[in-house]
Amino acid sequence: MFTLDFSSRKPIYEQLYNNVVKLVSLGIMKPNDKLPPVRTLATELSVNPNTVSKAYKLLEADGYICSAVGKGSFISPDISEITAEKQVAIESLEAELKKAIALGLTKGELLEIADRHFPKE
Repeated sequence: MFTLDFSSRKPIYEQLYNNVVKLVSLGIMKPNDKLPPVRTLATELSVNPNTVSKAYKLLEADGYICSAVGKGSFISPDISEITAEKQVAIESLEAELKKAIALGLTKGELLEIADRHFPKE
């Protein structure tokens, strides 16, 4: 269910965070779905339990999950699909932006493009 890229420069906890956000935005994980326990997920992914715990804490702080002592962690019943979709859109935009920069896109060109897509204030 969760995919990690151990060769990526992105921290593992951040990858886990993004995995959950993406699964929620795609409707694969729904409100009140139970997440795997920290130790179980850490074992399955071959990572330190502190790494999984850090991802879960960030997800809880951002309102994506809620935890109950002795019961586990669950996708928040109040999760905003729009917020989750926004995170996926940001990730996609960042990936495409990296490609465009590698192809020579300048900051000025980027700002011109962005200005065309935002309403005038």
